[in-house]
Amino acid sequence: MEEESKKCADNQELNRPLLNQSQGENTSSAFADELWNESKKIWHIVGPTLISRLANASMSIVTQSFAGHIGDVELASVSIANNVIVGFNWGLLLGMASALETLCGQAFGAKKYNMLGIYMQRSWIVLFLCCILLLPLYAFATPILKLLGQPDDVAEQSGLIALWFIPMHFSFAFQFPLQRFLQCQLKTPVLVWTSLLTLATHVFTSWLLVSKFQLGVVGVAIALDISWWVLVFGLFGYAAFGGCPETWTGFSSQAFSELLEFLKLSVSSGVMLCLENWYYRILIIMTGFFETNAKLAVDAFSICMTINGWEMMFAMSFFAGVGVRVANELGAGNGKAAKFATKVCVVQSTIIGLFFFAVVLIFHDKLALLFSTSNEVNDAVDKLAFLLACSILLNSVQPVLSGVAVGSGWQSWVAWINIFCYYLVGLPIGAVIGWGFHWGTQGVWGGMIFGGTAIQTIILLIITIRTNWEDEVII
Repeated sequence: MEEESKKCADNQELNRPLLNQSQGENTSSAFADELWNESKKIWHIVGPTLISRLANASMSIVTQSFAGHIGDVELASVSIANNVIVGFNWGLLLGMASALETLCGQAFGAKKYNMLGIYMQRSWIVLFLCCILLLPLYAFATPILKLLGQPDDVAEQSGLIALWFIPMHFSFAFQFPLQRFLQCQLKTPVLVWTSLLTLATHVFTSWLLVSKFQLGVVGVAIALDISWWVLVFGLFGYAAFGGCPETWTGFSSQAFSELLEFLKLSVSSGVMLCLENWYYRILIIMTGFFETNAKLAVDAFSICMTINGWEMMFAMSFFAGVGVRVANELGAGNGKAAKFATKVCVVQSTIIGLFFFAVVLIFHDKLALLFSTSNEVNDAVDKLAFLLACSILLNSVQPVLSGVAVGSGWQSWVAWINIFCYYLVGLPIGAVIGWGFHWGTQGVWGGMIFGGTAIQTIILLIITIRTNWEDEVII
């Protein structure tokens, strides 16, 4: 009997690893299923957002193409009016609209569906009033551009174009909230179709007004105005006429209540995002000051920023994706799910960043050939390739962490972090290295990357890791 018992115990001992292996396989399978399900939810937002961003960015390319066929001064004027005057306001309004990712995302997760439409209407009111306050930038664009050193002919024509861009300016007040309203309830396919329809409309109206009716730069501006409003009416038509029966119940006077609190969150969101947007515009201006051949330096850096901007399409799409996912889960009371969504987004965005990091390093001496045949420009871009690769890698992580902040409602904290890292640390370090140590563009950019962006990424990473997600749950 003792021998049989011993054999039975031995058999149990031999069988135990097999049992543990089975449990391990089940655990691995469960994790794989959870990862796959979360990835599908994230890419349901990221994929359409990416396509929509690419389509909208293509409208600017089409606009510049038609302007370039009119003349060099016209091309420069349209580019400056669109990238400087409109770009300044675009970043602020886009950031202010991201407050909806916090409020609508959490409301949707908590199944308070009627509040999504109310929040969107509040955003329309706040952004519309902000658009009115920003009108002097359009009205006085010519003297502002002359003050910044632009030639008189370019400044005057840019000022004229800026006035014609005012209708487009007001479209942002409605378009940005509509996009976030739809993203937060995962109705993202409509973003793709409306963006592609708008792009096709823009190509046609640009051809009609510029090539057919010969309206010149005014035709270019009107075409862009029409296209952005087509996007607004397309998104609103979907939301109001059956696409969102639970979240859009019509216009409500409730939208005018609690506007002050909504304004505070919107301003925090706007400051958080636009500080990053303005940071790189300031960097371009600084680059021109620190080089003997300012034109070459700005050309090379602009090429790097264009390449960086392409990769940022992915990062900013993950920004939207993680913001919605975190807000949805916190609103639903699932702190652990919000934490898991954060991890998945950070890892996947970082993998994409590592891919582009490697591509830039491998083709470091050929990057400029996509934009210029000049050997001087190519050599200048080659010298900046390592910094470009580092910037791409950091920017694949930092926007995702900012998206977590938006989903959690930490905009005010991040705004102060951005001011400290970018403007109190990054800019001064870049100026000292570029000017004091005579490292030129490489010193300016390197100082700002490792002195500003890297520190900001580390701070946001520490905050995210140390977050108690159960405390963040909306009760």
